[in-house]
Amino acid sequence: MENTQRLKMAVIGVGVMGSQHLKDIHALEQAELIAVCDTDRAKADRFAAQYGAKAYYDYRELLEMPGLDAILIATPHYDHPIISIAAFQKGIHVLVEKPIAVHAKDARKMIAAYDAAKATKPDLVFAAMFMQRTYGHWQKIKHMIDEGELGKLVRTTWIITNWYRPQIYYDQGGWRATWGGEGGGVLLNQCPHNLDLYQWFVGLPSRVTAFAGIGKYHRIEVEDEVTAYLEYENGMVGHFITTTAESPGTNRLEIVGEHGKLIFEDDKLTFYKNRISMFKHTQIATGMFEKVECDTLDVPYQHHGEPGHRFIIENFVNAIRVSEPLIAPAAEGLNSVMLGNAMLFSSFQQQTISLPFDEDDYERQLQERIRHSTFQKTVRADAISAVDLGKSF
Repeated sequence: MENTQRLKMAVIGVGVMGSQHLKDIHALEQAELIAVCDTDRAKADRFAAQYGAKAYYDYRELLEMPGLDAILIATPHYDHPIISIAAFQKGIHVLVEKPIAVHAKDARKMIAAYDAAKATKPDLVFAAMFMQRTYGHWQKIKHMIDEGELGKLVRTTWIITNWYRPQIYYDQGGWRATWGGEGGGVLLNQCPHNLDLYQWFVGLPSRVTAFAGIGKYHRIEVEDEVTAYLEYENGMVGHFITTTAESPGTNRLEIVGEHGKLIFEDDKLTFYKNRISMFKHTQIATGMFEKVECDTLDVPYQHHGEPGHRFIIENFVNAIRVSEPLIAPAAEGLNSVMLGNAMLFSSFQQQTISLPFDEDDYERQLQERIRHSTFQKTVRADAISAVDLGKSF
């Protein structure tokens, strides 16, 4: 039976993205924005007045609000696990911004707390803001892979260098691009969606070899360039190349399988479809330089033309109200965190990393960088076992 009650929601953290989420929730008929929370009191008061909601300045006080059903977390990354776990302990549904956590250990703790809370509230919902999963081109690529149209995959290469940021971008945010404030650079800030899509398409690799440029082109203490080589158990290889220093940048995804090559670039999806499996052709070809014949096909897809955040929020609301399947279950966010962590860990160690990797060792190395971070606020690398920061976002 459909739930006719509007879902009572609050947003925690109303910066650039949080303020947009306020607008999207307010526009939903199925939801009611009842609270706004931010440690910046003036900001919380302003948005609360704008949307007719109550202002809070401490997430712990917000979670005690009577009638609160769900929260959307749009705070700095280190606070995602802290607030999520506190919400689960209150039986409150959670939609969290990307990445779900800075490192895999905290992501696992979030998932464990969610699973524990479901023992008493089986319908509890935990989703992540991976809104690019709603885009038509990515959905089409996912469908083609899952349906076996490319056959056995041999290579996946993503050159995603159109994240250009000038120095002023980093100078405007005290917590941004610091180990203590953000926990990383281009992998933690710009690329969580790309990392999510990469693993969504082809899964996690078994081995990662990566090179990260730390403050290579900007006055920052974290990575602004990454080149990674990925090896898969089934023999496929992958490449992930990204930076915030390249202009004009590139966004080109190539996925190659025995039945052809799929390319997405400049909003165009093209399938170079082999007329015969290239593996078979390799064995039966009679000419030394004979190539596999292929057809070039423009692959149509439908795209809503919007950023996609409101679709994730609407899906989250519907998952709670009418049990609609989630587009982006937050538990799947662990994979993108693991992938990004493995790339940095490989670069830190200057060696190839096998997955699963030593998450305790990675955390120790991250903690060492936090101790020398230019960001002055005391943050926890292990967000759950260290001292509670309270109003940390």
